[in-house]
Amino acid sequence: MMTNMLFKALIILICLMAAFSFTLTSDIRLPKPFKTHLKSTTDNFYTAPESINLETEVQESFMTYAMSIILGRALPDARDGLKPVHRRILYSMNGLNLMPSGGHRKCGRVVGEVLGKYHPHGDMAIYDALVRLAQVFSTAHPLINGHGNFGSIDADPPAAMRYTECKLTKLTVDAMLDGVEDTGVVQFQDNFDGNEVEPVVLPAKLPFLLLNGASGIAVGMATNIPPHNLGELVDASVRMLECREGGGEIEDEELLGLVKGPDFPTGSKIMGTEAIKKLYTTGHGGIVQRATCHVETSAGSRARSSIVCTELPYQVNKATLLEKIAEYVNDKKIDGISDLRDESDRDGIRVVIELKKDAVPAVVQNNLYKKTQMQSSFSGNFLALMGGGKNPQRFTLRSALDEFLNFRFETVRNKVSHDLQKALERNHIVSGLLKALTEVDYVIEVIRNAPDTQSARAKLMDEDDDRLRLSREQADAVLKLQLGQLTRLNGNKLSNELNTLRETIEGLNKLMEDDSSVRREMIKELKELREKHAIPRRTRVEADAEDLEAIDLIKNSKSVIVMTKGGYIKRMPLSDFQAQARGTRGKTGVSAQKANATPSEDNDNAIEHCFSCNDHDTLIFSTLRGIAYGLRAFQIPIAGRTARGVPLPSVLPVAGDDIVASVLPVPKFSQDEFIVLATEKGWIKKTPLAAFENLTSRGLIIASLEDGDSLKWISKCTDEMDVFLGSKNGMATRYSASLLRPTARTSRGVRSMKLRPGDAITGMSIMGAEEGKEEGGGGEGGSIGEGKSGEEGYVLAVTKKGYGKRIPMAEFRSQGRGGIGVIAIKFKEKGEEEEAVDSMSCLTIVKDDDEILVTTNRGVIVRQKCSSIPVQSRTATGVRVQKIEMGDFINNVSKVPGGVEEEVKGEMEKDVKGEGGGEGDEGSEEGGGGGA
Repeated sequence: MMTNMLFKALIILICLMAAFSFTLTSDIRLPKPFKTHLKSTTDNFYTAPESINLETEVQESFMTYAMSIILGRALPDARDGLKPVHRRILYSMNGLNLMPSGGHRKCGRVVGEVLGKYHPHGDMAIYDALVRLAQVFSTAHPLINGHGNFGSIDADPPAAMRYTECKLTKLTVDAMLDGVEDTGVVQFQDNFDGNEVEPVVLPAKLPFLLLNGASGIAVGMATNIPPHNLGELVDASVRMLECREGGGEIEDEELLGLVKGPDFPTGSKIMGTEAIKKLYTTGHGGIVQRATCHVETSAGSRARSSIVCTELPYQVNKATLLEKIAEYVNDKKIDGISDLRDESDRDGIRVVIELKKDAVPAVVQNNLYKKTQMQSSFSGNFLALMGGGKNPQRFTLRSALDEFLNFRFETVRNKVSHDLQKALERNHIVSGLLKALTEVDYVIEVIRNAPDTQSARAKLMDEDDDRLRLSREQADAVLKLQLGQLTRLNGNKLSNELNTLRETIEGLNKLMEDDSSVRREMIKELKELREKHAIPRRTRVEADAEDLEAIDLIKNSKSVIVMTKGGYIKRMPLSDFQAQARGTRGKTGVSAQKANATPSEDNDNAIEHCFSCNDHDTLIFSTLRGIAYGLRAFQIPIAGRTARGVPLPSVLPVAGDDIVASVLPVPKFSQDEFIVLATEKGWIKKTPLAAFENLTSRGLIIASLEDGDSLKWISKCTDEMDVFLGSKNGMATRYSASLLRPTARTSRGVRSMKLRPGDAITGMSIMGAEEGKEEGGGGEGGSIGEGKSGEEGYVLAVTKKGYGKRIPMAEFRSQGRGGIGVIAIKFKEKGEEEEAVDSMSCLTIVKDDDEILVTTNRGVIVRQKCSSIPVQSRTATGVRVQKIEMGDFINNVSKVPGGVEEEVKGEMEKDVKGEGGGEGDEGSEEGGGGGA
């Protein structure tokens, strides 16, 4: 029974609910009061679905979100240079009265104040922003004075906010918060819940946007503004105000002269002014920063050089930098470093990079600049909220200062207006007090007899009473005084105050009426701030940008360049070849591909050129066809003594059927020097060295040749030098280089020497006519060195069979150009086992302390002193200079630059046949090229 009743009740309830729902959605006519009642009771929980466009909704919502991020969080305001979180932190600290003269307060207290009143975001976001305002390595002029661990340049995190403390700096109080509480100076707005008010912008007296810089990433845009020097910004602002006073505008050049560039808190150097100019005039650009370093040398017997870095580029993590340097040293990507120490302390940065004994500090330093963050680029992007903090806009140096000055102008006017209003109000009050003082007895009587304050006020304000007639404000001021104070009022004091107020009001009225007076007031306060807070520039600006090229990263060591007839080339350290005694076999400079092969001039592995030079020298390669190519010595790959090297086409695009005949190392291109070019058939010419300065690996034609002739030798000279030529038949001639008229790069030249049938030029050298400066160049036996003429200068003649001698220069008199010459050497008669008659292989100029490299066709190289080769007459046949194996012959002799090594191991009298080598000296002496 009970179950049936419950079931019936449930059915009735369902029907009523269905009827109720149907009534709401149907057009059935119900009694008007009933229908109205239904509508009013259902509107609160039911609305009909509305169809919207998804694309439109996403666009509108995302734009709302983006503008909220741009205006409310990520970009600074150009007027005070602050983001909202920074502004709220400083305003809250001002409200907490954390003044520079007071004590510090826990950062957690400040964060809580900001979070609870103004910034409803994460507490760590607020604390991170507070920490940055206190970091001396992040901010040029910190706005917060931090006490405790606020992080480090090694990216160490700051201590928790419950440990650190903070207060405002004097600069913040003087230049950022002065006048913020004055009514009307800056605009205020409600906070997020409407219970507090906060300033829209702080009344900044300095262009803090540029002074401390800013960085931030918004939606679709980002900003990165470097910090600047306070004194320079003040000077630029003052100058712009002065120009406005005169009705003009400051020129860009003058503005850039006043603001020399960013001034990073970490110091360092800025390389080049063009990047700064681009950043300031366009609003974007990269500035190259470089660490400040110097070289120190330790005292004692084991003296070592060290590179000491005292300033790092802005925003470079020191710990990460040291890890990267150590990694590159371990991976052999940077050579010459033996130790790395961080000696930084509270007094500043000090990173010590200790160098190896043979390292060149400049080269190591350039490698560090090139490969690590000791040189980095600051990518500037000037973007901020302009136009009263409403529009995200790119700005320039001029527009940023204009925005600040316009804002400051309005702020000063607002401050003047506020001060004027206060002065007028006080003037009105003082006037009333003076009136009351003249009728003090009457005033006392009114107050005593009045039943309440309202009655006393009305009596004092009674316009029918001629004795007082005070205004409401004046009457209130009188009533606030106690009777004792009223009777003790000093009329003289009030009169003096009134006079002062009237003068103040007059001055403030002039400021309100005259823009020039406002600008003068701005100039005055800017100069006061500069006097009080400016500091010397920390970042130095280098006028010229030093683009590190490959040559800056290579040590200028001495090397031996070897080319083979098969077209291979390599570079070897000169120290691989120790000085040896005359007549020894020497060391292999290149391996033979076939140990059993009979060597000949056609052997692809035979050495074609071998000479010494410095790695920074420019090598001029000349071919038999008269084409020259330019290449730096260090661009040739290093290889071992027995290695073949790399194919020549991999470094120079020499035609397959052309041959490199001569190579000339050039340390520098002088305007008063020439290049002398000589051909095998006796043609010679002189061309200015400057014509070859822009020579590249693409090649240029440097000589016009007749059929069958080939360009074999090139060498440097001046008009004060003599040309020395030798022929295959042992003849030689000498004449002044001034006899050769300078010609164009593509000319053929004139006759150098008269040749008999079957004879050919076999060597050319350049020597000093009087001073004795001797230079030899490329070709067979060509070399470059320094010596003295006369008794200390000699002609070195070496034959293909290994015989040689030194001939005093005095035996070769200067002649005219084109003669047949004189005998330089006689040849030994052909032996029974010898295949051919001997001939001259090399004729070059040497002195006693020179060293030479004698190279055979099979690649055997002997390094020996010239003093070990005897001095003989022109008609002597010489002595054995190098022991030649059957089928081999001398094909090249070149001089080692720089003279004798000081640390040659072993005695010259002993036969040194073992492997070994010493270090080559460093220097910039010239080395010469060998020939065919």
